[in-house]
Amino acid sequence: MKKPIAGFSKLSKSEKIEWIATNYTQNPAQSKKILETYWNADSQLQQLHDEFIENTISNFYMPMGIAPNFLINDKLYAIPMAIEESSVVAAASKAAKFWGSRGGFKTKVIGTEKVGQVHFIFKGNYSKMESFFIKIRSRLISDAKHLTDSMEKRGGGISQIELRDKTNDLEGYYQLHCTFETQDAMGANFINSCLEQFAATLKTEALTYSGFSEQEKQIEVVMSILSNYVPNCLVKAEVSCPIDQLNISKEISPKDFAEKMVRAVEIAKVEPYRAVTHNKGIMNGIDAVVLATGNDFRAIEAGAHAYAAKSGTYGSLTHAKIEGGIFHFWIEIPLALGTVGGLTKLHPLVKLNLEILQNPSAKELMQIMAVAGLAQNFAAVSSLVTTGIQKGHMKMHLMNILNQHAATEQEKEALVEHFKTHMVTHRGVLNALENLRK
Repeated sequence: MKKPIAGFSKLSKSEKIEWIATNYTQNPAQSKKILETYWNADSQLQQLHDEFIENTISNFYMPMGIAPNFLINDKLYAIPMAIEESSVVAAASKAAKFWGSRGGFKTKVIGTEKVGQVHFIFKGNYSKMESFFIKIRSRLISDAKHLTDSMEKRGGGISQIELRDKTNDLEGYYQLHCTFETQDAMGANFINSCLEQFAATLKTEALTYSGFSEQEKQIEVVMSILSNYVPNCLVKAEVSCPIDQLNISKEISPKDFAEKMVRAVEIAKVEPYRAVTHNKGIMNGIDAVVLATGNDFRAIEAGAHAYAAKSGTYGSLTHAKIEGGIFHFWIEIPLALGTVGGLTKLHPLVKLNLEILQNPSAKELMQIMAVAGLAQNFAAVSSLVTTGIQKGHMKMHLMNILNQHAATEQEKEALVEHFKTHMVTHRGVLNALENLRK
């Protein structure tokens, strides 16, 4: 029976590897070899990676590709994408090529407001808390001045502090609902520092406020934390063209294709089971760029899915319509991003990827990512309403299947050629490989 370990974080890297391999793997020698194989040969670079997180034992690599030919607001981009899933980069590239000859993608940032909250319990009525809040509002801002000076010089800072009465949801529960502008920084540390200062001021001022009873003065701050739901940090990306230009496939007319696309999106708006997968496809494109640029894909995912449910029912993040003979396809999505701070100045590949994207501002990066999501969704839904998604996906997956079964270079060449004219299935590939080896 395995026993807990004390002081694991104090072990050296080699000692951590020795312990995990010995206690949790069947072949310790092989396990250690695998972990060490993924170390960077440059010791300084490896140390940089080791210090990103705690208890580092190796690097976990993910393929990084380029989706070229994205025409966004008449400017051409090649978009770096870090992702392990077959066909995502190919699908995005295909959509970029298709729309590049039809005017490209048009984008605009609707808002850049970010949110944080101080959650607290007050054992008194709302009118008393409201009077107190009005009295200390300016003090909340002035006490945080040492935190906001630098951000204000860059055009950001605190936008608003609002008192919210949540006692109908939970007894005694109130919020300071705060909004911020953080310019090119994602701003999590800035926002959280401001919130903690607001909480400290709130508690201190309450202790000497004459309008409170002794019990009411004892405000309980539960937590102070930013929110990853940022419905007003919003970007829109869209494409459009005359219906007769939607010559996607010889097997379907442009008119039928346009109508099927609109119906497919309408289904994703009303059917949550479909909407989740529909939106997952959008996030395939967005997350790949989020990772490549050193941003937080978990925060982006959480915020996007919350936004998809803002009406009370989970639905599609994309929209489609036919109007006056023109097909319109667009997305509105919240994206709280940064191009300074975090990994953007530390990770060499992140710095290079931002350079490839022509060193965008946070607003520009919002637009690029929204386009990546829209392109990915267009490619996926196009396949679904025409040939079906498996034909293209499994062809891209072919190499993975061959690698799983240790195909030689000669076998790969022969089978890639064979499956140009045959449907790719896992069983079909194995049968073809067995026949070839016989």
